[in-house]
Amino acid sequence: MIRPDINVTPLIDVLLVLLIIFMIITPEKSASMNARVPSEPKNIKNVLPDPLTLIVSINDDSSITLNSTPLEASVSSPDALISKLSEVFTERTRKIVYANTNEGEPRRIEKTVFIKAPSSIDYGSVAKVIDAVRMAGAEPISLQIDNIPN
Repeated sequence: MIRPDINVTPLIDVLLVLLIIFMIITPEKSASMNARVPSEPKNIKNVLPDPLTLIVSINDDSSITLNSTPLEASVSSPDALISKLSEVFTERTRKIVYANTNEGEPRRIEKTVFIKAPSSIDYGSVAKVIDAVRMAGAEPISLQIDNIPN
């Protein structure tokens, strides 16, 4: 009696071709956020905050403030935040306000933004605010963490 055999060689060839196609199609580098670990704070007293610092705060009710100034913006509708930050960055570019850079780094316009959110806010809301701040032209964007429970 003759037993039928399935020839798997063509199937393996098809799988290898699909594997090569998917390897070519996938992007080489996915979108990422570079994380820099801050240095340990120095206990220096009577330090005044930098007047160029921009802090975007997300409140418990999902409203957004910029440097303690309430905006007509929320997590779901950050248009006022985007326009205000764009306005600030345009003014800094016009006045040529440079950021403090290390030796050997090229000079750049100060567009650093810190985002501060309570731990009760979900990650998706913070990600929406990060996207809004990035759309306004901020670079780099840092997350500010306060009151971490031990």
